[in-house]
Amino acid sequence: MAHEVRIVTEAELRRALPLDLAAVDAVEGAFAALARGGVVMPPVLSMALEAVHGEVDVKTAYIPGFDGFAIKVSPGFFNNPKLGLPSLNGLMVLFSATTGLVQALFLDNGYLTDLRTAAAGAVAARHLAPAQVTTAGVMGTGVQARLQIRAAHLVRPFTRVLVWGRDAAKAKACAADIARELGIEALVETDPARLVRDSQLVITTTPAKAPILRAEWLHPGLHITAMGSDQAGKNEIHPKALAAADLYVCDRVSQCEALGELRSAIASGDWTGGTPPELGAVILGQAPGRGSDDQITLADLTGTGVQDTAIACHALPRLGGAGTTILA
Repeated sequence: MAHEVRIVTEAELRRALPLDLAAVDAVEGAFAALARGGVVMPPVLSMALEAVHGEVDVKTAYIPGFDGFAIKVSPGFFNNPKLGLPSLNGLMVLFSATTGLVQALFLDNGYLTDLRTAAAGAVAARHLAPAQVTTAGVMGTGVQARLQIRAAHLVRPFTRVLVWGRDAAKAKACAADIARELGIEALVETDPARLVRDSQLVITTTPAKAPILRAEWLHPGLHITAMGSDQAGKNEIHPKALAAADLYVCDRVSQCEALGELRSAIASGDWTGGTPPELGAVILGQAPGRGSDDQITLADLTGTGVQDTAIACHALPRLGGAGTTILA
């Protein structure tokens, strides 16, 4: 028997689904569900394609109580900008959690991934950043640098942003975009140590394979969200910084051990703190979060399948008449 499937393009999703507090709350709910238990989330299927300077991740999760579950395919081909193409693309398929039938095909070119990744950064800032943030720093100049700052601003409305990047022209363009989008001061900072020193919230958004943020730069009242390391070869934060922080939190410990900053700290012998808490446990109060404004906190976000299911389920009822419905 045929059933209806909604096919939705990136442009339609962008019109229907903004980066707002509702999206942040949806992703926060997914992290909380992960901590409560009962979630089925297999390990990330991850391929590093060194020959073409690319990577592909496949993520999914079933969350009890959710009407659907998503399977997301996310390629990143980092030579694409030279061809006038975006580095990241991909799609999500949303299935019914009751029947397993396909409900929707989101041809989003990575937009939903970008959205849920930025929302996760806001969740981390909401629960771990100091209550008052006046200056936020971002290391990196790509799509996530812009989105992470926008998302963090929803929960910590800072008045100044510092941008660091290896390419001065890209850093300048990123700062200009942030200033225009948020209506606040955004400046290029050429010294990463000074950026960290002058910020209460720092977000790292690069595909770096060697640390760009060093342990000796940490200072009381700092929160760092590291979201660039999601492959075994990546590392943005010096391993000693994880042990030096008062609180280090993973989105998913098993993923951070394999793909995140924790992998590098274990490999170097700098992490001896046992099993760190997960963000969902902090959200639910099962694990302590920031205890005072002068603590140093660090969140390691590798990207989880629950985020993909959450954003796909968040999207479907907000589409209105968008998309094309077919019988499959």
